Formats: sequence, C-alpha cells, structure tokens
Amino acid sequence: MKDRYWLIYLLLVAVQIVLGNFLNLGQLITVCLLPLLVLSLPVKYSTPKVLLITFATAMIVDLLTHGIPGLGTVALLPVAAGRRWIIQAVFGDELYARGEDLSVHKQGVPKIALAVLLATAVYFAVFVWVDAAGTRSLGFCTLRWLLSTLVSTLLEILLLWK
Repeated sequence: MKDRYWLIYLLLVAVQIVLGNFLNLGQLITVCLLPLLVLSLPVKYSTPKVLLITFATAMIVDLLTHGIPGLGTVALLPVAAGRRWIIQAVFGDELYARGEDLSVHKQGVPKIALAVLLATAVYFAVFVWVDAAGTRSLGFCTLRWLLSTLVSTLLEILLLWK
C-alpha cells in the first residue's frame, strides 16, 4: 500500500509537469495540483519532513516546467507549513490523535473539498502575489487568484473522486 501511494504521488507530479508545460488557459488561470499532494502526505510526518518533501517536489516541478524557477516552491512552502493547521481546522484533532491519514471514504467529500480549497487558496494567494510583484493591478490579481483557485480546486476534487 505504501509503494502504491508513492507511485500515485509521482504520477501526479508528472501530471503537474505536463499541465505546466502544455496547458495554457491564459493569464488569469493557472492550474496546480501540488496543494493536493501536500495535503495527501501521511499525517504521521512531522512538519519539517513535510517541508522537505514539499520543497523537493516543488523544485522538481519548477525546474521541469516553463515559468519562473522557484515561484511554485515559494508558494507551496506556506501550504506545507500550515498543513497541520488546515487539517485541524477542518477535521479537528481526531486525525492526529488516531494517526489516520486523510481519506475521502472516512472524512467525506465535503470536508476534504474544504481542506483542498483552503490549501489551494493559500497557494495561489502567495503565487499571485509573488508573480505580480507589484506590476499588476489589485483587480487583476484578485481575479487571477479566484479563477486559479476555483479551477485548480475543481480539478483536485475530480482527482479525489474515484
């Protein structure tokens, strides 16, 4: 089961690389699956371990896709750092108390969708802010954040729906 998890993880990293290279939906929409991958890491992993895995994953994706190297990494690390808070805010302390991993079957689609939405919103808030670097208007940045968050969250939820 553990080998299967990492195989799916690597497959989704490859899908993200393909999406980053070949799916261009314009300036307002960026598609990213990485927040889902951060949330899917086993709950037993400590925050430093999650940060290291997240850093390595995001750097690989950044280096193998078109774009600014390091931008995705900078945006994904706050998601990894706040992962425990997101999980506790949505699911309570029971996951950490029991040592269970996130599961659509146990926690249900609405709760998982909320956790994915929060993680994706944090990711794109940092991503859009750093990418714009004061060169875009607040309206453009807000619209880009909203559309990218919604499209990516919908795609991530579709991936969870088996």
